[in-house]
Amino acid sequence: MLTFEVRELHVNRRHHDYKLIRRAAATAGVVSILVLTLLAYSAYVEPNLLRVKEIDIVSEYIPPSFNDLTIVHFSDTHIGEYYDNEKLKKLVERVNGLHPDLIIFTGDLFDHYSNYGTRREEAQQLLGQMNAHLGKYAVYGNHDRGGGGSRKYEVYLEEAGFEVLVNETHPILLPNGEKIVLAGLDDAMLGKPDIPNTFNQLRAEDFNIAIVHQPDLADDIVKYPVDLQLSGHSHGGQVQTPWSKPIYTPPLAVKYVEGKYTVRGGDKPMQLYVNRGIGTTRLPIRFMNVPELTKLTLVRKGAASE
Repeated sequence: MLTFEVRELHVNRRHHDYKLIRRAAATAGVVSILVLTLLAYSAYVEPNLLRVKEIDIVSEYIPPSFNDLTIVHFSDTHIGEYYDNEKLKKLVERVNGLHPDLIIFTGDLFDHYSNYGTRREEAQQLLGQMNAHLGKYAVYGNHDRGGGGSRKYEVYLEEAGFEVLVNETHPILLPNGEKIVLAGLDDAMLGKPDIPNTFNQLRAEDFNIAIVHQPDLADDIVKYPVDLQLSGHSHGGQVQTPWSKPIYTPPLAVKYVEGKYTVRGGDKPMQLYVNRGIGTTRLPIRFMNVPELTKLTLVRKGAASE
């Protein structure tokens, strides 16, 4: 009798162990499928999406004639192996479909200028098809200064109808004499940005927009009469999770990563908007971080009562 009970105990234990193994195998299979699904989504789905983020920029310094002016801001296309001319063509169509008054690009056009070879000519033609009646403006990013394109980037974009601002200001002047002012800074990693000489040219009574690739320069720029800074560079981290900040952001995009901020430290608060970018670099993946076009509408504070 005792022998029978021992054998039954062994059988039961063995049966229990088999159930545990089967459950563990099933769980591992489900986890593997989930991981593979997330990897496929982050590599093949989300990088090919495009979200338009609409933001109002409210300020008492916006001239009456510029109330309701729209700016389309895009950044970090990283044209190359994972973002080709076919995708660029769709981007141009989306930009034009927003009917912007002004287009601003905050750098990193190509992932590596030299590697894109003869396809650069078609890309230039596509960029030339972007339309904004008040003009198209751009600055250098670190990938524009690197990759063999540093001396060619400015001419390349100017032939596509953009004006590239390198440590200089440019007024957007209307026939009635009212204006806003753009101030474009050179790339801060591989270029020669000149913050004092660029922003000392600005007047406090004007509405001034700083176009700067790296967002973390905002803590220095706020000391000057800048009302709005537009930046990119961060890619929003490319990979995010619901529980924490992005896994990685590049230097000078650590404090300000994505979206709208109010930066203090000067005579008046400065609004900062950080675009998540269009393309990818290093790893061609995005997760919980859809590529972005930003449509900004200038709203003169108190305009409704005027």
